[in-house]
Amino acid sequence: MLLIDCDFLAYKAAQACEEGIDFGNDVIIAQSNFSSVLKIFERELKKVQTAMMDDDIILYFSSTENFRKKIYEDYKGHRNRRKPLGYRRLVNHCRDNYNFVCRKGLEADDAIGIDATNPKYASLDNIVVSPDKDMKQIPGVLWNLTDEVEEITKEDGDDWHLIQSLAGDPTDGYAGCPGIGVKRAADLLNKTENKWKAICNAYKERGLSDDDALLNARLAKILQHENYDYDRQEPILWTPVL
Repeated sequence: MLLIDCDFLAYKAAQACEEGIDFGNDVIIAQSNFSSVLKIFERELKKVQTAMMDDDIILYFSSTENFRKKIYEDYKGHRNRRKPLGYRRLVNHCRDNYNFVCRKGLEADDAIGIDATNPKYASLDNIVVSPDKDMKQIPGVLWNLTDEVEEITKEDGDDWHLIQSLAGDPTDGYAGCPGIGVKRAADLLNKTENKWKAICNAYKERGLSDDDALLNARLAKILQHENYDYDRQEPILWTPVL
């Protein structure tokens, strides 16, 4: 089964078909052709199915709400640009015509992480398909649409989460620990057994607090099965094991 992060594919298809028409006199309008949007999207899906040799797919989309904004209002604050014409209609089309998942308050990454780590589906040969480096937190098989398929252990996934907690992610709008990038974060964590203590110490050395470290770790964390309350349909915020 292919668990596909479709935010990127849908945006790419809709953006490719949007064009501006300049009528002069300061009047410029945007237009799109939905048939063309759908054709491009389905072509990209077919490429994924062919590459992975699997026709069984689940399409995942992000909710219009995002629980991370409740704990950090500037999360992805620089991404408030509008979606291209045809995007919302494409999402609705996928909801009606495909095996479709969109969980309220969650990004597509989180919904995939929850399902990919659910013991109920452990016997399935799932492959996560996403260009987002955040998905390297999820144990299992990952294809990022460009390189070879990567197998990620639970230890690999946990380590990548902690690396991101230090390095931050400018794309998502959280800074991490000042002056620490991915390589330095990995080196720092490889030198210690108590990795969370090392993270907190790094933040304190830069005049920040344990709360700052925890906030960045919670923003970085891609939800898994154990991080989701199915009854209340809401995330369980990550807490370090001390």
